[in-house]
Amino acid sequence: MPAPLTLEVGAEAAGERLDLFLAQPLGSRARAQRLIDAGLVTVDGAARPKRHKVSAGERVEVTPEPVVDVEPSGDAPFAVAWEDEHLLIVDKPAGVVVHPAPGNRTGTLSQALAGRAAGGEDPSRAGIVHRLDRDTSGLLIVAKTEEAHRELKRMIEARDVTREYVALVEGTPPARSGTIDAPIGRDRRVRTRMSTETDDPRDARTHFRLERALPDSALLRVTLETGRTHQIRVHLEAIGHPVVGDPEYGRAGRFGLERQFLHAARLAFAHPLRDEQVDVSSPLPPDLAAVLAQLQAQV
Repeated sequence: MPAPLTLEVGAEAAGERLDLFLAQPLGSRARAQRLIDAGLVTVDGAARPKRHKVSAGERVEVTPEPVVDVEPSGDAPFAVAWEDEHLLIVDKPAGVVVHPAPGNRTGTLSQALAGRAAGGEDPSRAGIVHRLDRDTSGLLIVAKTEEAHRELKRMIEARDVTREYVALVEGTPPARSGTIDAPIGRDRRVRTRMSTETDDPRDARTHFRLERALPDSALLRVTLETGRTHQIRVHLEAIGHPVVGDPEYGRAGRFGLERQFLHAARLAFAHPLRDEQVDVSSPLPPDLAAVLAQLQAQV
């Protein structure tokens, strides 16, 4: 593993946010934020949040990310819902991890797409412009060229991509539609969880609309305005209506489910490189459709 990077804050940088201070030496602000979030950055020996204002003379140490060997693997199942020479839209089943990470070195979607996807700084995430949790099924955009990757990232950051999900939640929200506007970050007590109770908040907004009230539950259509880790799951838990079957933010095993009832059902956007609108939908997979049919039969 490469040696840690050690930097001393000069007088000219005093008052800068920690992530901005590290953006140039690490190559991008996004990478700096990723390393800070992973606990790999210390200031005078202590972990600090991204918003920490550095002071002259402070010693900042960056531990390199663990090296993940990227091995080609065609084992990850997926379907192609739409494709042209610039990009493809993948329909990912539950249980598939999007890209390699410690603990998930093989059998990932990005490895299955090796030679087909391209773009971005990290070869282990070639073509990946956004992600889905392992046990969330549905649609994912993947770039096939560097130009497409750059434009798609820009569009997602500018909120020019419509991302709709179907979620079954516990109970019924008091309003038929609403917006959850609550910053999200690492939980201040359990660092593997995301939470609205955090010392490192990032803006997060989720819109929901009631599709159907069901016994002890409700089917929602959910739209992301931002794209924080576990955003939908955290936000719905925060309003007292966690996703059914969610083992982390709700109750595992509800209605016999082996994962959370969350499906990325629709992507819509203006093609980044052609004068064309892309609008793709994905039906509920069999496990979620079976639970929904069971509940509808009780109405």
